[in-house]
Amino acid sequence: MIFIIRGFSLKTLPKDIFTGIIIALVSIPISMGYAQVAGLPPVYGLYGSVSPILIFGLLSTSRQFIFGVDAAPAALVGAFLAEKGIASGSDEAVRTVPLITLCVSIWLLLFFFLKAGKLVNYISTPVMGGFISGISTTIIFMQIPKLLGGQSGAGEIVELISHIVKTCRDSFNSMSLLVGGVSLLILIASKKLMPKLPMSLFVMVGGALLGYYGFADKHGIAKLSAVDPGLPSWSLPHFDRGLLSDIIPLSMTVAIVIMAETLLASNNLALKNGYKLNENREILVYGLGNLASAATGCCPVNGSVSRSSMGEQYGGASQVMSLTASVVMAVILMFFTGAIKYLPVPVLTAIVISALLGAVEFHLAKRLFRQDKRELLIFLGAFAGVLFFGTVYGVLIGMVLSFADVIINTTNPKRSFLGVIPGHEGFHSLERNTYSVPLKNAVIYRFSGNLYFANIRLFIADIEGAVKEGTTCVIVDSGAVCGIDITAADRITALDKALKSQGITLYFASHIGQLNDRFRQLGIGSFVEEGRCRRTIPSALDAAGFIPPYELVTGQAESRTMPYGNADRLEFEWAFGKDSDEQMERYTEKLLADIGSGSRSQQLRDVIRARGSWSGVSELDSEELLEHLQLHLTEIAEKLGIPEIQVEEEIERRKLQIAKLIEQRDSAAFRRIKEHFAEFENSLKTDDPLLYNNLMEHRSQAVERLRNSEPELAGMIEKLYGNGEGV
Repeated sequence: MIFIIRGFSLKTLPKDIFTGIIIALVSIPISMGYAQVAGLPPVYGLYGSVSPILIFGLLSTSRQFIFGVDAAPAALVGAFLAEKGIASGSDEAVRTVPLITLCVSIWLLLFFFLKAGKLVNYISTPVMGGFISGISTTIIFMQIPKLLGGQSGAGEIVELISHIVKTCRDSFNSMSLLVGGVSLLILIASKKLMPKLPMSLFVMVGGALLGYYGFADKHGIAKLSAVDPGLPSWSLPHFDRGLLSDIIPLSMTVAIVIMAETLLASNNLALKNGYKLNENREILVYGLGNLASAATGCCPVNGSVSRSSMGEQYGGASQVMSLTASVVMAVILMFFTGAIKYLPVPVLTAIVISALLGAVEFHLAKRLFRQDKRELLIFLGAFAGVLFFGTVYGVLIGMVLSFADVIINTTNPKRSFLGVIPGHEGFHSLERNTYSVPLKNAVIYRFSGNLYFANIRLFIADIEGAVKEGTTCVIVDSGAVCGIDITAADRITALDKALKSQGITLYFASHIGQLNDRFRQLGIGSFVEEGRCRRTIPSALDAAGFIPPYELVTGQAESRTMPYGNADRLEFEWAFGKDSDEQMERYTEKLLADIGSGSRSQQLRDVIRARGSWSGVSELDSEELLEHLQLHLTEIAEKLGIPEIQVEEEIERRKLQIAKLIEQRDSAAFRRIKEHFAEFENSLKTDDPLLYNNLMEHRSQAVERLRNSEPELAGMIEKLYGNGEGV
């Protein structure tokens, strides 16, 4: 059946009904305010909160999302009217806005038939965030003059600021600013202090009381016009052929915004609460909801993130919320519209500005500033584009910057040269792993991206720069290469010819089988036919005559620059790069924090062996972790309630066991371990002499006890510490 209330339960029914009532009451000021933003008389916001919400509640596959008159579509429509010189609240606006809404619904229904929900995947978060933030900021500047006692502004940011200055000069009303400013401060403060309280409702009631008792009239504060009671009548919008050519592209933009914003937000809510949406069905519902909105004369309707979040906070679990909100709004329209005429304009304006401030994505800008400056540029581009050039240009600027970012990423993909770490399997980045050593006379090169005309020069330059005298083969780790174009194929042919003239064979390895098909399709199938496309890197090396154990570049490990400071890490250096030391200390602190109840000896062993998310790391990492644990010797002993010497003895036992394994496998690594121990002790002696003396005292005792209790460790004690005193 189509009419299924998803998530419905008799157990949650009372909460759903209560939440629906709250949402309806909160929607009164918000919907009225957004209707004004869209250029309509405020009552049309209430009209748009009846039938569209009812349709959404009956047909949506979302259990909790709330539909209604909202910021982004209203702002787009309001900006369009301002550009066309159509006065807000005028008869022309009342005729034009429903036509825009009808066109929006047609676009959404077309998107449904085309299954166009996947278009959302091509609108990045920074573009959408900058776009919505720019629109919201523009509307805030449009609304500010109404706080000051004047009329809303129009145009882009420069014109809006000019209008604010003109309002201050010509029609400033200090009491209007006081009432609106206090209302706005209360709303902003309540979001921080009492987020679950529907403060906009209380502010609206307080403002209505000011109007009812004559305060607004006494001080010349504008009030809303009276509204006749009754439900909206249904009719087709008036067609204005003169505006239709401009409305069609605008309505498509609005439809895309509605589809993208509502799908993204409702999917996030569904994922958070453990259910799935039928995305195409949702687009159909958006179209039908906007069709109903057009028939009742309202502006386009959209998913409301703020009201959906409120519904979740109050425990709403099904679309009974929306059905209840629709019924409550209908009752308000039939019996309680008389109070609207008492509401001061600055109070409603404060409610609108407060809601719009919530739509400005400050949190996203802050996150992008911390995490990705390039994506912040995209956000700011879309934001500034809307502010200075209008909504359409803002979207275009954001999308152009997004595509530029994609091009930059694909033309400069991650890539590295690989080597081996003695005693460890696989091939490892020479840049990211200090102990990784290149193979003698072989170049292994990893390219992490598709090969095409824009990045093939980089690919060629890297390989040509890596080839040295004596090189006999180049192996491309093409595991991340899924495609290649004809330009890249031609350049690879030229590279192959140049390498052959130097006695060097070019191989590709580890890629998906379909890449071989593409090679043959583009005329470079000789790589496949001659066995120069191999399933693994070892297979390619074998074909080139390199048999394990591979001969390495002598002295390379000792002479290489350590990129992140400490050579005695493998896993942590690979995982965290330059932050490896900080992350190792954090992990050490986590091991200590996780000490709980149970056998003290078992807990000590668990800490010493780094039992947790990083258990099983390399011996070199384990040695480094043991050093970090030694710096917390007193804390470990206190947490476990055992002597410090017992903790140090267990650390030394583990350290000696690991050192023995390292020496058996790699004498060079063992020498480096000894050097690192000396560096660690010298650094500690300089930085914290008291801790150094304490550690040396405990080590001396622990090593002597181990020499007596476990004679098999005596030889390793001599190799690491010489006289066994830990000095």
